[in-house]
Amino acid sequence: MAPLAVVLVFIMGVFAVAALWVEADIRDQDIAERTAAVEKLFVQKLDKDTNLMIATLRAMMTNPSIERAFRDLDRPALSRQMGSLFANLRDKHHITHLYFTGPDLINLYRFHSPEEFGDEIDRLTTIKARDRQDAEHGLELGALGTLTLRLVMPWRRDDRVIGYLEIGEEIEHLISEIREGLAVDMLVLVDKRMLSLQQWQRGQTLMKREGNWARFANHVALAQTTDRPLAALDDRVLQSLLAGRTAEIEDSGRSLHLAAVPLKDAGQRHIGNLVVIRDITALKSAFNWSIVAVTAISLLSAIGVLGVFYLALDRVERDYRRQHDLEHQLLRVNAEYGRILQLEKLSALGTMVGSIAHQLNNPLVGVVNLAQLAERGVDDPVRTRELLGEIRSAGEDCRSFVKRMLAFSKVSSFESKPTSIAALIEDTVLLFRQTETRHLPVEVKLPDQAVVLAVDPILLRHALFNLLVNAAQATSDDSAIVISLERDVDPARGAPGWALAVSDRGRGMPPEVMEKIFVPFYTTRSDGTGLGLPVVQHVALLHGGQVNVSSEPGHGTRIAIWLPDSLSDA
Repeated sequence: MAPLAVVLVFIMGVFAVAALWVEADIRDQDIAERTAAVEKLFVQKLDKDTNLMIATLRAMMTNPSIERAFRDLDRPALSRQMGSLFANLRDKHHITHLYFTGPDLINLYRFHSPEEFGDEIDRLTTIKARDRQDAEHGLELGALGTLTLRLVMPWRRDDRVIGYLEIGEEIEHLISEIREGLAVDMLVLVDKRMLSLQQWQRGQTLMKREGNWARFANHVALAQTTDRPLAALDDRVLQSLLAGRTAEIEDSGRSLHLAAVPLKDAGQRHIGNLVVIRDITALKSAFNWSIVAVTAISLLSAIGVLGVFYLALDRVERDYRRQHDLEHQLLRVNAEYGRILQLEKLSALGTMVGSIAHQLNNPLVGVVNLAQLAERGVDDPVRTRELLGEIRSAGEDCRSFVKRMLAFSKVSSFESKPTSIAALIEDTVLLFRQTETRHLPVEVKLPDQAVVLAVDPILLRHALFNLLVNAAQATSDDSAIVISLERDVDPARGAPGWALAVSDRGRGMPPEVMEKIFVPFYTTRSDGTGLGLPVVQHVALLHGGQVNVSSEPGHGTRIAIWLPDSLSDA
């Protein structure tokens, strides 16, 4: 009982660990999906606000009064024309920056800071707008520590640039909108190397913010959607986030899952990171309660199992004798099984012997017939020499096949070599004509170009010879047997290849016969062996091909050996 209890406790421990691992993996996948959604939504909102700012600047450029004041460098007139409009844009559309800058990039008017003017604007978006003479936009980090989406547009009249309009918005409202849409908090961190401490402190004073420059070693927080700083987010956790990993922290009784998205400015420089913060307190609490409930149920179930097992122990002794008898029966079954295996081995040996006899019989019949013809033509040395050459070729085929069967375990590594299919067909037809007593006509249809495939010529010749013999046996009249070689595509794999087909106009095969033609020893003829088509199929499989059969009773049969085009050598 004690070992069983230990095993049950171990199983429950493994289950708990596995559940924790799966739950952590699910949380990682969720924060990864939310981080990707934040990144995508952030880009979409930047594009949407950029389009809105483009429309705003174009509307300004259509106002003659604003254009006149800009041309005349009339600051009071610009203030009268644009003051109320800028206030409206700031209050309703989050526009925080509006610049009127001359063609020499000297600032004429800052509506968000009217007292500052006359300085040169050398930000990247302004320089790129001047160089390209087209609108430029992107995130830019201000000297005072503000991260702003800026759009700069050249104002052209009569093929001349009268100046540049720049409009911008700080990103605080963007991350607030994303927080409402995706239910995650965000923290904007900027690399300290991009800022000056004095300028940043001055910006914090002007914007009435209370930032902490020393909180992180290499970064400073510019904006956040949380009500208070996360005390548990320190440099160690931050370095893990910047390395591309996620992190979990406990802060003020909350469980938070964190990931980071890189931030790039208009010049594609990496200026900082957007930290995505998801509150998983409720999820972890629900999961922990689920683990406790499942563990309690499992313990109760284990106690019940142990009780049932204890009650079952008294039956073991009664069942022992019956088990002993079953073991004796099993021994007898094993002995019977061994006898069946021996019979199967003998059957397999008989199958191999029958296959050898079938494969050797056809060429040997040809040898006998050719020898008889040689006896008759002994007075014709040339004809006798030709017949002896055919006999030698058939004998070499038989010797090669016997050698192959002796190494039966290596039959799958057949000896392939580049072989002209036309020559192989010609040799096979010649042997068939010497052995077939009715001398049925054979038509050969070959493509215009020579076809050379890497095949085993002996095995493929045997397969083709078997198909010719079957076609002759199925033909009751003097109809011609047709051998064709044509391009074909394997319908199952869609691979290109060649179909070597033998067609007859004989009696055809009904569906019930078609289902069994590749079963060894199945035959419809009293003198047949039932090994011809199984051998053809085996040869095709060795070449990486297959056998396709189509037949219609009373209209003949077509059997094609499909060979893949990857073997083609021409």
